[in-house]
Order: sequence, then structure tokens, then C-alpha cells
Amino acid sequence: MSTQQAAPLSEAAQTRKAVSNILKGSAGNLVEWFDLYVYTVFAAYFQSHFFNSSDDLQAGLEAMAVFSTSFLMRPIGSWFFGRYADRKGRKAALTLSVTLMSAGSFAIAILPTQDVIGLWALILLVFIRVVQGFSVGGEYGTSATYMSEAATAKRRGFFSSFQYVTLVGGQMLALLVLVILQNTMSKEDLTAWGWRIPFAIGGVAALVVLWLRRSMEETLSSDQLRAAHVKVEGEAQPGTMKLLLTKHWKPLLICIGITLGGTVAFYTYTNFILKFMNDTSGIAKTDTSVINFWALFIFMLLQPVYGLISDKIGRKPLLIWFGVTGVLFTWPLLSTLAGTKDPFMAFLLMLGGLLMVGGYTSINALVKAELFPASIRALGVGLGYAIANSLFGGTVPLIGAALQKSGQVDMFFTYVTAAIFISLLVYIFALKNKKPTHLDAEQGNAFVAKGAAKGAVNGSAKDDDDKKDLVNV
Repeated sequence: MSTQQAAPLSEAAQTRKAVSNILKGSAGNLVEWFDLYVYTVFAAYFQSHFFNSSDDLQAGLEAMAVFSTSFLMRPIGSWFFGRYADRKGRKAALTLSVTLMSAGSFAIAILPTQDVIGLWALILLVFIRVVQGFSVGGEYGTSATYMSEAATAKRRGFFSSFQYVTLVGGQMLALLVLVILQNTMSKEDLTAWGWRIPFAIGGVAALVVLWLRRSMEETLSSDQLRAAHVKVEGEAQPGTMKLLLTKHWKPLLICIGITLGGTVAFYTYTNFILKFMNDTSGIAKTDTSVINFWALFIFMLLQPVYGLISDKIGRKPLLIWFGVTGVLFTWPLLSTLAGTKDPFMAFLLMLGGLLMVGGYTSINALVKAELFPASIRALGVGLGYAIANSLFGGTVPLIGAALQKSGQVDMFFTYVTAAIFISLLVYIFALKNKKPTHLDAEQGNAFVAKGAAKGAVNGSAKDDDDKKDLVNV
């Protein structure tokens, strides 16, 4: 039952309900991203089983190319799951996505290597990663939508920040498993078969989450679900590309612009940076894993802090914080990191980058969710994110590895800085602060006086006929 249908609840009861649903939704997010990140974290150990090159840099480049292929499916996954979530419900879409991810993890855990089945090993690996990319493409938009809708109005920033708490937590857990295996297994055993262990762990964890998600509450009302299947002559149906591109194309473009610089910075400082340090800093791999783990741990804990701040001052100031600091400090941070041999200095530099990125990660899902009405929210958020992520975020490891291999790593620093600058322009000129949004109209106002949003947008099926989209955060 949705919040809109339920009898009035006390503030404490609403909070308890939100916490329960957020935990169930975010647990799946944690496992999905653990399964995705395990690939890059353990790539150095399994790449020799699937790629023929004897050159570690070349093999690493090929491994990152396969990682990037999974991003090609994200827009398709976002379209499929976004439509599914807007028409069938958020719960159904989230349950299906984690099922696919679980199957993919188990498949990699038992996948024969090229010594056994030759080229088929690589072909099957690519196929599995494509399926997992399809699954994650649906997870982000639907999860962002669900957490934003399940949150209480006054604490949307705080509750929705747990999407990235669990997203970062997934990568952190992947690193933790790496650190444990590095310290309990020999390098030979880890390379020979130990790399399969984390994929098996991810598959089992996904099955647990599948059970948890069955008890999630649906945030769409029964009336909204019924309306999604009623055809009205001359009107586009909820959850369709026609509705998105004819009525909500402007927030879709803004969503892409919001994501572009953020996803490039995020994958730079949380994903590619491990390989970057391994190849340029001269710090031992075991040390870089520990550095990454503790930096990400602090970064993860700060997400709700940033979210709470946004609940006080609005979303836009945090995005501008990320944009301005990212433009000013990305080059000095990365160039200094490339030359340091001190593990503690490397930790401080990585943490500095993550402190900047936190202004984006903590609230970006909510900002995007606030751009769209419920009838098109999962599709709009998911597709906008996936387009930017596929073109820019997902290619960060590949572009970084290619420029690194060619000796032009400075170009990579420029690329990251330019991407952040483009998004900074979007934050400054396309967004407003503390103004009524679609979520305000549907489920209560976060900043303005009660009822102030009613004149701006109708929370019913008329959302699709708004004269203009709300783009205020």
C-alpha cells in the first residue's frame, strides 16, 4: 500500500515505515553493486584466464574494455525496467533486477577459462557482463525512485542518500573481500581459483535480498497502477517513451547533464583509482587495496551527512560544491597521486577527491527523482542516468587505461575536469533551490509551506499534461 492510500500515521510511525522499506530496498542495491564491482576489483587476478596478452597493461586494458561493454546495456536496461516499474510497480522491477544479477554472479563463479573452452570463455564472460549491465541499468533508476518515494518529506535527502551508501558499500565490500583473500591466500591460489569466491558470495547474497524484497511495500498506489494500463485516446500512457519524449524531454536532458560530470568523477575516484595507483604510484597492491577500503568507508559514512545537510540548505548548494571543487582540484589531486609513494599521502588524496564527489553522490538520485512525476519517474531517472553513465562514467576505466598506456595520463585529468565543468553549468543555470517539486506535490513538501506546491503541479494523472516541468531542487 502506498503512502497516499494509507491512513494518516504519526511522524514516528512514518519514520519507522520509511526505515523498514529503505533498508529492504537498499540491501538489494548493496548486492547489485557488489556484484558489479567485484569484476574490476579482482580483474588483475582473473584477466590471464580470459585474455591472451602477456602484457599486464594490455590485459588490463582488455579487461576494462569488457567492463565497459556492460555499460552499453544500461540504457536498454533502464528503458525496460523503468517502463516495467512505472507500469507494474517498483517492487516487481527491483525483484526482477536482483534475480538477473544473482544469476550472472553464479555464472561467472563457475565459468570455465580459455584453457578449457578457448575463445568461448571470453564470449561467455562478455555475455554475462552484458546481462549484469542490463540488470544494473534497471536497478539505479528504480532504486532511486523507490527510495525517494519511500522517504519522509522532511528527510528525503537523508533517506535517499542510502542509495549511494549501499552503492559505495558494495564496492567497499568487494575491496574487503579482496583484502581478506590477499591476506589468507597465496597470490598463486588467488590467481588460479580464489578469484571465483567473491562472485559466489555475490550470488548467494543476491538470493537473500530476493527474499527480503518480497516483503517491500509498493510506493505506487493501486489507482496509479491501474491508470498505467488504461488507454486514453490522444494521450501517452504512463511509463512509455512517448510520454517521456513528448512531455518530459526537458527534465530528461537536465538529468543527463546532472549525471555527466558526477558519474565521471565517481568512477574516477572510486573505481579506476585503484588501477591508477597500482600502475603509477609504486605502492604495493596490498597497500592500495587498504587505502581504497578506508577512503571508501569514510566516504560511505558521509553520504547521510551530506543528505541531512541538503535537507536543511537544499540540494543545489551541494551540487555546486562538487562542481566548483571538482573543477579546481581534480588536476592537482590526480597529478600528485600519480607521483606519490607514501601510502598515507595517497589515502589523503583519494579521500580529498571523495569529499568533493560526495556533494553529488549523496543527493543526485533524489534530485533526478524530483524532476519527474510518478507516472514517468522510474523511466526518466533511469534512462537519463544510463545514457550519461554509458557514454561517460562507464568508459572512465577504458579511457583512463588507454591514456595511461599511451603515456598521456595528463589528458585524462583534463577529461575529468571538463566533464565536471559541464555539469557545473547545469547545476548553476538549470536548477533552483528549495522550490516545489513533483515529489512535494505527491507526498508532502520538503521545504515550502504546506500546500504551496498544489498550484505548481498536480499529483494525479494530470501530471502528464503539465504545461511545464518542475526542475527546482
